[in-house]
Amino acid sequence: MTDSLPAPLPLHALSADADISARLAEFVRDKDAFSPNTWRQLLSVMRICFSWSQQNGRSFLPMSPDDLRDYLTHLQEIGRASSTISTHASLISMLHRNAGLVPPNTSPAVFRTMKKINRVAVIAGERTGQAVPFRLNDLMALDRCWVNATRLQDLRNLAFLHIAYGTLLRVSELARLRVRDVTRAEDGRIILDVAWTKTIVQTGGLIKALSALSTRRLEAWIAAAGLAREPDAFLFCRVHRCNKALLTEEAPLSTPAIEAIFSHAWQTIGPAEPARANKSRYRGWSGHSARVGAAQDMAKQGYAVAQIMQEGTWKKPETLMRYIRNIDAHQGAMVDLMERLRPDAESNN
Repeated sequence: MTDSLPAPLPLHALSADADISARLAEFVRDKDAFSPNTWRQLLSVMRICFSWSQQNGRSFLPMSPDDLRDYLTHLQEIGRASSTISTHASLISMLHRNAGLVPPNTSPAVFRTMKKINRVAVIAGERTGQAVPFRLNDLMALDRCWVNATRLQDLRNLAFLHIAYGTLLRVSELARLRVRDVTRAEDGRIILDVAWTKTIVQTGGLIKALSALSTRRLEAWIAAAGLAREPDAFLFCRVHRCNKALLTEEAPLSTPAIEAIFSHAWQTIGPAEPARANKSRYRGWSGHSARVGAAQDMAKQGYAVAQIMQEGTWKKPETLMRYIRNIDAHQGAMVDLMERLRPDAESNN
């Protein structure tokens, strides 16, 4: 996704109406009210939808319900996932609201179109993609491989994966951690002061405590990298090929670099055969894998949904349930009833 519309089209020039342009200019000035990812998605959707509108002689802003319906159908025809199409519809609605316009999504025709798109996708076999879970036993296997590593990169990767699994933080949240965010509990274990997350944006922030083992692994990385006296440096930084940490205060570890940590872990202890492709991806561990695996392990150990949601800062139970649906499947009321009745039924035969 790009961060801007194709030149020379600025956001406020999307409409010839002066009032709409003024509201869009205000919208841009207030873009910090939204996460960078949301803003990038909005600009990407605007670019794609504007291009389609130009090519097909349709109005982009305001967009009529009929035009939106045709645009969403077009996305389905070119193979976009139903979740992606839903995102397009939501962001087009968001743009209209902030331009002071009635979103075309309010039309029953658009509602029916989205319902049809979802129904067709489900019947055709589309399923929500899910990262390959990185479970506790995977973490322990890596721990045995890398605990005495001489390569600084392995020590960093091991500490990172311990923190990723133990905190259930998103990769962007992990990358933002700085050395000054590390404090100690009375028993010596590390506490991380997370300034904000995708779903928690408040001055109090979020506190994440580490286990004794994860504390030792993070301590080993901090000592080896020489981070202890660099409070403003990012906690997880790049490592030069000469086995030296490249301390920085300017830019966190990039998403591709974090994905490479999970990829290296998969190459080290993962199965010989790659995982079955899920929506043409997820052939090994990826940035979301530790979060998914930790949630599944907690569910398997009987922790309540509310507890898991709190650990992972999920706001909607539906989001979490997508991760633990397979783990939770055999804990349903009907399965429990059948298991309870089975001994009596077998004794009668």
